[in-house]
Amino acid sequence: MSGAEIRASASLASIFALRMLGLFLILPVFAVHAKGMSGGESAAMVGLAMGIYGLAQSFGQIPFGMASDKYGRKRVIVVGLVLFALGSFIAAGAQDIGWVIAGRAIQGAGAISAAVTAFIADSTREEHRTKAMAMVGGSIGLTFAVSLVASPLLYKAIGMGGIFGLTGVLALAAIGVVLFVVPDAPMVKARRVPLGEVLRHGELMRLNFGVFALHMTQMAMFVVLPAALVQYAGLPVAEHWKIYLPVVLASFVFMLPPVFIGEKRGLMKQVFVAAISLLLLVQIGMWLTLSHFAAHWWVLVLLLFAFFIAFNILEACQPSLVSRIAPAAAKGTALGVYNTLQALGLFCGGALGGWLKQYAGAPSVFVMCAVATLTWLIIASNMKNLPRRGVQPASAAA
Repeated sequence: MSGAEIRASASLASIFALRMLGLFLILPVFAVHAKGMSGGESAAMVGLAMGIYGLAQSFGQIPFGMASDKYGRKRVIVVGLVLFALGSFIAAGAQDIGWVIAGRAIQGAGAISAAVTAFIADSTREEHRTKAMAMVGGSIGLTFAVSLVASPLLYKAIGMGGIFGLTGVLALAAIGVVLFVVPDAPMVKARRVPLGEVLRHGELMRLNFGVFALHMTQMAMFVVLPAALVQYAGLPVAEHWKIYLPVVLASFVFMLPPVFIGEKRGLMKQVFVAAISLLLLVQIGMWLTLSHFAAHWWVLVLLLFAFFIAFNILEACQPSLVSRIAPAAAKGTALGVYNTLQALGLFCGGALGGWLKQYAGAPSVFVMCAVATLTWLIIASNMKNLPRRGVQPASAAA
């Protein structure tokens, strides 16, 4: 990769990571913190507060992606970051669950994911795009890992309001990065691609369902896991990093070889399907542990380790595949659709996970996740062999 490609990819991946930071930082602590807020005694309301960010994202991703194709990536990203910061400051001052929900919704309205990912695709050559998109996927996984470790420590030091305020300040700083650090991307001139063509693209549809299932599962799991770790591991929330840190670091070590080998040898479909299968086994294991057996803390740790391996593999692969499969003039639109499904998954995971936990018990959450993951596994098993690095597949709507 050239210096300009590295600069663009790294700076844009950091902005993408910031957007995810606003979501991930609350996952390990909010379900426990909310019990002390007005309205926070309802698990359904807590799940809504966690998931509304994703719902708001889902409404904005396609319009923001299409706007970035028409008006330019930087303008759209700056607008999204302003909304993100505004929502963060509203949530920071919230005294009841309703205002947290409002702030999270405004945060989510800054739907910049598609514009950022399309900007990276514009700024890199085809033979280096997998590396650049892997930086995005890696930034998500790394942000998730850092959040799981840092969130309990930040919560102890500055409280939930401080965490929201910090994400708002970082969003404002990111605007400066967009304007003064990120290099301008070359204009891409190609035929206009209708939205319907993108929506009907068979391989993109598989990836779109996959990101929905992955992030629904992620959010739903963390409606349940913080309380489970308190109950079964005997750890207060502020000490959950003692589990998250070694598990997440070890998972990164184990996820890299399959991705590199799969990409090099043209076996990405096999790696992809294996990661989904591992994710399914984790959901079944969580269900069995919480419903049929005594939930030993070490079993939860092993299942978390397996989850992070699968999650990091899948999160690193999918954005790259979308950008390589999508028509050149519709990368922003295709990634808008992709991120819409990601955001809907986050919302459904939080809202349905909270509702199921309240009315059917924690094990039922993992039944829902297992069904979604099994459906994804069936769909992914029929996908075409994924292209090797540097090979652009023919666009197909099969």
